[in-house]
Amino acid sequence: QVRLVESGGGLVQAGGSLRLSCAASGRTFSSYAVGWFRQAPGKEREFVAAINWSGGNTYYADSVKGRFTISRDNAKNTVYLQMNSLKPEDTAGYYCAADKYGSGSSSPPSYNYWGQGTQVTVSS
Repeated sequence: QVRLVESGGGLVQAGGSLRLSCAASGRTFSSYAVGWFRQAPGKEREFVAAINWSGGNTYYADSVKGRFTISRDNAKNTVYLQMNSLKPEDTAGYYCAADKYGSGSSSPPSYNYWGQGTQVTVSS
């Protein structure tokens, strides 16, 4: 069982930066791939980025490639999403999710555990 808690969201102007954190409980967190997803009101949840268990492989949605960076510190049981050059269309609730022994899927059903989310609002 893994419990995930996101933090770091907030209100930022377009062009600004935020760093989201996903803190996990559990001694075997290093066995989990972690994904970040986002959901805006009235829209489906969409893939943002994912990282495999070791951090050696990362994956990004085209819409965030070159602006967002996912990383992990297994010693701290934490995955980060550094978001730069934010745009108003990045406004959404951001959720992290964990997939045991996963490779970093972009599909939400692949993930077994989800956090409660953190809101990111980018003003124009």
